[in-house]
Amino acid sequence: MDNETWRWVWVIATLVLGFGEIVTAGFFMLPFAVGALVATVLAWVGVAPLVQLLTFLTVSLIALFVLQRFVKKIDKDTPLMGSNRMLGQRGKVTEIIDPQSGTGRVRVETEDWRATTDGDDLEVGAAVRVTGIRGTRLVVEKVD
Repeated sequence: MDNETWRWVWVIATLVLGFGEIVTAGFFMLPFAVGALVATVLAWVGVAPLVQLLTFLTVSLIALFVLQRFVKKIDKDTPLMGSNRMLGQRGKVTEIIDPQSGTGRVRVETEDWRATTDGDDLEVGAAVRVTGIRGTRLVVEKVD
């Protein structure tokens, strides 16, 4: 293919990948859209197609690694939502927790939750810490 064809291949690739990034989640297509954009510029400048392709691959991979590190940092700083926000929280048993029957209740902050434990029975008034979520129940353990 001649350079004129490559120009339009890269323009179309940039637009398709950019649009794909907009309609999907996860920032997966964005690095490749950036790589295609750089290759588009090189094609319009008149750089050889092999250099365009190698640049596309290199820039895409670099952008992918940089973006993954950025997204991981943002995800780490995002507060937990839903019942997951209870993980690590402390509470008090309000109804005896029997691990055999899976019954019991705890109060964490201002909320009352059904609870279970993987250890021994927990008596009313015992201080507990939330270690997990199992269905609609908090999994708790006794705090000394």
